[in-house]
Amino acid sequence: MKIAIVHDWLVTYAGAERVLASLIKVWPEAELFSVIDFLSNQDRAHLGGKKAKTTFIQNLPMAKTHYQKYLPLMPLAIEQLDLSGYDLIISSSHAVAKGVLCGPDQIHISYVHSPIRYAWDMQHQYLLESGMSTGLKGKLARMILHYIRMWDQRTAAGVDDFIANSHFISGRIAKAYRRESTVIYPPVDTLGFTLQEAKQDYYVTASRMVPYKRMPMIIEAFAAMPDKRLVVIGDGPEMEKARTINAPNVTLLGFQPFSVLHDHLRNAKAFVFAAEEDFGISPVEAQSCGTPVIAFGKGGALETVCGLDHPMPTGVLYHEQTVASLIAAVAEFESARLYISAAACRANAERFSSERFEREIKSFVDARLAAALMTHYPLPASVQMPVPMLSQALSIADHGARVVPIKSV
Repeated sequence: MKIAIVHDWLVTYAGAERVLASLIKVWPEAELFSVIDFLSNQDRAHLGGKKAKTTFIQNLPMAKTHYQKYLPLMPLAIEQLDLSGYDLIISSSHAVAKGVLCGPDQIHISYVHSPIRYAWDMQHQYLLESGMSTGLKGKLARMILHYIRMWDQRTAAGVDDFIANSHFISGRIAKAYRRESTVIYPPVDTLGFTLQEAKQDYYVTASRMVPYKRMPMIIEAFAAMPDKRLVVIGDGPEMEKARTINAPNVTLLGFQPFSVLHDHLRNAKAFVFAAEEDFGISPVEAQSCGTPVIAFGKGGALETVCGLDHPMPTGVLYHEQTVASLIAAVAEFESARLYISAAACRANAERFSSERFEREIKSFVDARLAAALMTHYPLPASVQMPVPMLSQALSIADHGARVVPIKSV
């Protein structure tokens, strides 16, 4: 069986690329495709050294640093990838990867991190944050996003099975594509983080400094709580805005290697999170260290953090992305922290381990292949397949063998 794995773009090694790494680990024989591929050798090591077959956008000017500007061309580009020689196509998609062209004799399973956020329910927020909510640029952007939205909905018909990375995203898939999906949470390297019971007297947050992460809001909240210390790890466009906030009790460390991040996550009394994420890996990593989470209670955090109403709480959920709401949540955490154990945090995080993801995704694909095999070569209605024969069919599907119809008996 020939297998193709399609990814949106390969520029950095982030959450979507961790999913891709696990997919490649499960199917190392698969060939990799992407709109562009500019991964460093260090990041490519996570993908087993695989290089992707790319589109014409790879060779356009400044594609490595300004690839987002080529978004209007990406639907065309992804459709030019020739996957006609593959039996199984697995797309890892938060933008255009699910839009590859495939035929009726191919199975296309799409793992969706999210339908294109800036084309669907987050369009208005995206335009506002990028300064394109008004004027000629705004009108042009709305036209382009309308076209992408129509394309995105149409190409959903080419997917045989959708897998969502959370129930939150499953709801988005239903709203955007009117399709059902199976939830398989993404892999988190829980083994790479170690449990620590004893905590120090500081809070920590770690993220890219981009608008939707609300990092300046977190800093403003702690500026209003001078008796509490906050350590901020991460860099990005909002770093300058963060530096302008007068908060002597807040330490901005910028980008840090994993060892520094790990050390701060293990020792912090709580991890603070303010984004509305599709899933959100950072809160799970913090819990892997036995560290409670104070998170905005919307999106993936509702599925990864157990609030104080849970029998085994792992954090506090607040319900508005405001300074006042976060301050109240910190106060609530301080009052209830004795009810949150490091062991409960670690146990909750284990639900999202990489090993669990790889087991679940392989089981799903194997079952889908077996079902396709049975559909393609159905037995007569009067015949019931015995268990050994069913097991054999599942084994054939598992190992990717092709079944040749028997011409005569």
